[in-house]
Amino acid sequence: MATPRRPGALAGAMYLLTHVTSVGAVILYGPMLDDDGWSGGTGSGLPQQLGALSDVVLAVAVVGTAVALFPHVRRRSETGAMAYVGLRVLEASIAAVGAVLVIAAVQMRAAGEASVAAGLVEAYRWAFFVGPGLVVGFHTTILAAVLLRHRLVPAWITWLGLAGAPLVTASNLLIFFGREDQVSVTASLAAVPIFAWEVSLALFLLIKGLRLPRVDQVPAAQPAVGQPAAV
Repeated sequence: MATPRRPGALAGAMYLLTHVTSVGAVILYGPMLDDDGWSGGTGSGLPQQLGALSDVVLAVAVVGTAVALFPHVRRRSETGAMAYVGLRVLEASIAAVGAVLVIAAVQMRAAGEASVAAGLVEAYRWAFFVGPGLVVGFHTTILAAVLLRHRLVPAWITWLGLAGAPLVTASNLLIFFGREDQVSVTASLAAVPIFAWEVSLALFLLIKGLRLPRVDQVPAAQPAVGQPAAV
């Protein structure tokens, strides 16, 4: 099989899709996340349902990044590749659970069960926090370390990930233990390096591709002992 012209380009596209869908979901959820009275209100829940669908696409794209990078990363670190896939699948699973919680919240709101709907919305907030929040620091560290060690992308991109991962993890742990609000200036600033890492990596993979050897294939079999090589 011929090596793709830009190895990793599919992963770059998946990375960009994760950002588009995650931002789209937040916009569509709108008052569900910003207005405490949404659970007891009336009106169409279609925007929130579309937001949940966006989260489902997000989950698929998250797995897509890992699947697209796996064959290239595995050649350099099988353990790192497997860990990255596992953590991305975990992140995607939690995102999918969050989408289910939103759909259930919309249904409970329509049925007049405001308290239940409010509880489901709060559960969604924490699912989002644990999935794209806590897990991201771990898989970012793993992938960035492998890419840096084998020089598969420019070093400055990987250092964005290696610097941003502990920052966002520390910020999320402060939120987890109630020392910081989920929406705050500090939390937003802590997420900037991770955001820059993912966007920079996505664009580099799309435009340049991974820096692989000229022939990224298994070496051709050598002729058996006692048999002349083909001329």
